[in-house]
Amino acid sequence: MSKEEYSLISGEKDGCRLESRVLEEMIQDEVARGGRKLEINAFGQHGIGGRLWKAGSDTVNVKIKGQSGQRVGSMGFPNTVIEVMGPASDDVGWLNAGANIIVRGNAANGVANAMAQGKIFVEGNIGARAMTMTKFNPRFDPPELWVLGSVGDYFAEFMAGGVAVICGFDAQSPDNILGYRPFVGMVGGKVFVRGPHKGYSQADVRLAPLNEKDKNWLKTGLEDFLEKINRPELFNELSDFDQWQLFVAKTPQEKVARQKRSMESFSRDVWARELGKGGMIGDLTDIDRSPIPVITTGDLRRFVPAWENRKYAAPCEASCPTGIPVQERWRLIREGRIDEAVDMALSYTPFPATVCGYLCPNLCMEACTRQSAFMVPVDIKKLGKASIDASLPQMPPESGKKIAVIGGGSGGISVAWQLRQKGHEAIIYDTSKTLGGKIMSVIPGTRIPEEVITAEIERIKEVIPHVHLQQKLSGKEVEQLREEFDYLVIAVGAQRPRSINIPGKENAVAALEFLMDAKAGRVKPGKRVVIIGAGNVGCDVATEAHRFGAEDITLIDIQKPAAFGREKEDAEAVGAKFQWPCFTKKISDKGVELTDGEVLPADTVVLSIGDSPDIDFLPEDIETVNGFVQVDENFQTSDPKIFAIGDVVKPGLLTDAIGAGRRTAMAINDLLEGKHPDIKMRKMISRDRMTYEYFDPRLEAFDDISQCSAQCLSCGTCRDCGICVEICPQSAISRKGLENGSFEYIVDETKCIGCGFCAGACPCGIWDLVQNFSMG
Repeated sequence: MSKEEYSLISGEKDGCRLESRVLEEMIQDEVARGGRKLEINAFGQHGIGGRLWKAGSDTVNVKIKGQSGQRVGSMGFPNTVIEVMGPASDDVGWLNAGANIIVRGNAANGVANAMAQGKIFVEGNIGARAMTMTKFNPRFDPPELWVLGSVGDYFAEFMAGGVAVICGFDAQSPDNILGYRPFVGMVGGKVFVRGPHKGYSQADVRLAPLNEKDKNWLKTGLEDFLEKINRPELFNELSDFDQWQLFVAKTPQEKVARQKRSMESFSRDVWARELGKGGMIGDLTDIDRSPIPVITTGDLRRFVPAWENRKYAAPCEASCPTGIPVQERWRLIREGRIDEAVDMALSYTPFPATVCGYLCPNLCMEACTRQSAFMVPVDIKKLGKASIDASLPQMPPESGKKIAVIGGGSGGISVAWQLRQKGHEAIIYDTSKTLGGKIMSVIPGTRIPEEVITAEIERIKEVIPHVHLQQKLSGKEVEQLREEFDYLVIAVGAQRPRSINIPGKENAVAALEFLMDAKAGRVKPGKRVVIIGAGNVGCDVATEAHRFGAEDITLIDIQKPAAFGREKEDAEAVGAKFQWPCFTKKISDKGVELTDGEVLPADTVVLSIGDSPDIDFLPEDIETVNGFVQVDENFQTSDPKIFAIGDVVKPGLLTDAIGAGRRTAMAINDLLEGKHPDIKMRKMISRDRMTYEYFDPRLEAFDDISQCSAQCLSCGTCRDCGICVEICPQSAISRKGLENGSFEYIVDETKCIGCGFCAGACPCGIWDLVQNFSMG
């Protein structure tokens, strides 16, 4: 790397040394201007190379010449590489958060003090109290310190994590490369040492044999270290692993020299022996109080822990109209069963990629428990989009039962899909040329790739081969279907645009008509568009109007717009304006005139105030209210053989129709099996039961589905983490494996004192402390 590639920054001006603060500002300004290779001529300034956050994820190389001051690379960022072209002063890498620091010489005291991430490479020896109070976050690689020579006194004092490698080459103290009193108070991490030493804190660390994994790690690390300090010729000499020792921190259990004395043994062997049966009031009475201890177990506990695994639904599952157990899919991914997690969605919806990945407003994410702790919700869209590659489940043999489904939109496809998975034949009748309803005919292509919809429709056809398209059924034909089939499901949606009784209403275009024409490339909206009705459909009209050349787009409503989510964001992104409250007086060739006299100029006016079902074909005995079909909790109409779902019952989301289809299929299956439909959904678990401290609040987005799965709280479903076992003060909880490969956690009531530590520490809210009804 040539010198000309570096930006030169001097710590001296007009023969005077600059203050450390001024030099740091100069460095930060250069990075903000785009400088990524900096050469610093230092005059003892402190903190050089630290906190270069303005570079974002770009790598910044800092070369320090002259005399560097204290705390080189302090609070260094993962994007920073610092090279000190000589010795360094105290506290190199103090509070290092990820920088790689190379010192081409000796370093003074406090190297890597409180370091949390990153690597420090020292070509020479270092002073006292290095690697003290280091940290280790298991989400990141452990911090590393590599020293070619030896270390000073009090090395690794209170070290709490990370790895240090002391090579002992050309050491300043060749007979004691670890200095005086190393490893005092060390509680985490490990240290590789090559060379003689004069003892260490045996209360805190132990010697461990080097296994193959350790040797491979050390070999790879040595090659990198020696390359960084330009000493590759030393590799053969330093890679003789017979000369190396490994020190690891003792666990708390290893530090306990003897077993803890139980309260029972202390009472019996110390207390009672010294004071007698009466204890402290033995001069008044000799009553033996031992049968009822102060802290009780068994039936005497006021409260007892209950392991309520899968008793409650996670908020994401409870909020999803389709009922997909999102937390179970993340669990499968944590267990490495990604294909199963992807395939699971097809048991609940025929549109896992189209809807969950693109079109759904993701009610599960809105309900995610993480938001209660001001963390971003787990991103289900990533898993939804991956579901395009889901494999079809094995279909059961057909039962001989047949169900007719009128309507080939999301609801109709959903009920047919679920019925076939239960072994029944479903036949779809639809007036359109293609399956898919509004997904295919209305929703803008900008919101979802066409190949995704096409792929899912083709997969649906494999499961539901019997589809009659372009079939407009009369009332008589519907009655005939009712007699020929075991059950009939109405899922025709709402296709009849609502209107408003004002002059000029015939000059407005219905939103569905506009969107269908836009999908077919047949609209010419002009430059100015006014949309009456500011819901999500109106927002779709706005984005499509912009795509076809509209420049001035206004959505008006009589109240605060109901639009939300991506649809509203996309409309705002193309410059659409929202205006309310607005009451329309008339529509003319000039535009929309409001009751207050304001005229909104428009080349095209679109009416988007909702749609109503076209149900003229239904038998007269089907009960309706305000044009919508009336159903019970199982979506059964007043005719026991006819069910109705989706917008024909109540306007809703795509997921509402899909979920209704699933529940209807369950009800029909129960009836076909001679059972009364009894579809019970699990109650949602209270968010107060989860513990957030185990999860990262700093994340603003997720890189991949593995990170999503790790950050899911798994509300209501045990992660099998064993925290309850570790935290129980009485060792009353144990894990029991079951024959089917699952597990359960059980409580020994003879040990449990009902303290509630398990419930307080459980990240998933599985444990609850309930009243002990066996008392008294």
